[in-house]
Amino acid sequence: MPQPPAPFRMPPEWAPHERTWMAWPGPNPTFATGAELDEARRAWAAVARAVRRFEPVTMVVGPGQEESAAALLGPDVELAVRPLDDAWMRDIGPTFVTDGRELAAVDWTFNGWGAQSWARWENDRHIARSVAGLLGVPVHSSPLVNEGGALHVDGEGTVLLTETVQLGEERNPGWTREQAEAEIHARLGTEKAIWLPRGLTGDYGLYGTLGHVDIVAAFARPGTVVVHVQPDPAHPDHEPTRETAALLRAATDARGRRLEVVEVPAPTVLRADGEWVDYSYINHYLCNGAVILCAFDDPRDEEAAAIFRNLFPDRAVVPVDARTIFAGGGGIHCVTQQQPKV
Repeated sequence: MPQPPAPFRMPPEWAPHERTWMAWPGPNPTFATGAELDEARRAWAAVARAVRRFEPVTMVVGPGQEESAAALLGPDVELAVRPLDDAWMRDIGPTFVTDGRELAAVDWTFNGWGAQSWARWENDRHIARSVAGLLGVPVHSSPLVNEGGALHVDGEGTVLLTETVQLGEERNPGWTREQAEAEIHARLGTEKAIWLPRGLTGDYGLYGTLGHVDIVAAFARPGTVVVHVQPDPAHPDHEPTRETAALLRAATDARGRRLEVVEVPAPTVLRADGEWVDYSYINHYLCNGAVILCAFDDPRDEEAAAIFRNLFPDRAVVPVDARTIFAGGGGIHCVTQQQPKV
């Protein structure tokens, strides 16, 4: 008898990529104009150039922004012109899935990270479908309000989620945990969700995402997670991150394995511009042959780099200053989106 078709699933980030997708900062409430916007563009360009050393990069740019992008990115980063509101491709772009032969794009419902007062999403809610159209791949539309930074998979059936995101009233009022899990499993090909209770304190401030998992915890390989810990008891994340690490140590994945938890200490800086920071090395990006790691000009940068070199001995560890990106509400993982190789 013929075998039924394989279900679509999201490959883990460490699987081979065809390319990386990004979005170019334009004038908007997050970056304003002038020097602040110029600084953001330099920061995004630094990430793009770091990734481009290892794999192709396509930058989606708003109409009329091509010249500013090309000047900072150079000739070897491909540009695609589409209307944009903001620049967080992890969240506005598609989550790519594959059945082993074909690529498809999951288009989550996007509402500006919980319809936040500063956010605009009239254009960004169409970006996932636009990228899929550029590639000529089918779109799997989801009614769940969700973003790419709000999930992390191990490629073997397990997904990390955060209760204040998928179950938050700002995104999915009326959805039960069971309904949200069923929708995510159907789209990603996962079988087991590990729910973290909340994100980092700074992620609930201005320009925050209300608890994205990708600055808290991430799979490094099946059975192993890296987790953000705040060693300083003066920071409000001190106790919650200890609790998150303990929760993960007690968890099992879809294969029944008890998770190995690798703690990654937060940078030593506690505040920026008078606010608690959510600076995190967890918000790294795995591209072909490299770890693009957030750096903060901090004494712990090298400690974090050593942890990632140990976890990924076959990859280069490339630190990129992420402070400007974090000031806008995210990190290196938030501005990148992998297209898996099929």
